[in-house]
Amino acid sequence: MKVIRWLLGRIILLLNFLFSPKSLKRSENEQKAIDEAMAQLQLYQFAACPFCVKVRRAAKRLSLPLETKDAKQAQWEQELITGGGQRKVPCLRIENHNGEVEWMYESNDIIAYLEKRFA
Repeated sequence: MKVIRWLLGRIILLLNFLFSPKSLKRSENEQKAIDEAMAQLQLYQFAACPFCVKVRRAAKRLSLPLETKDAKQAQWEQELITGGGQRKVPCLRIENHNGEVEWMYESNDIIAYLEKRFA
């Protein structure tokens, strides 16, 4: 089973590489403002997870420099469990202006949030 999952993961990564979406074009000032806002967001993910790939593709399509943290690394895994309460990916960590942190788990919810906020 592990071999099949590993193989499928590599196929997903290859297809993602071959059919990478085009990025949205913005003015330099607009992109700079978005880059600053993106500093408050981190995506906890696994590289070959199809739902994580879906979120990363949406971020690329929107030209969002989304910081990713591989939840297979013990440091990020522990941070995800401590902060979000679950070892589930994808998970978007959102730090609000008032310092509160929100953890968003579902890929469709994450994409909807990114599109609403940055599209």
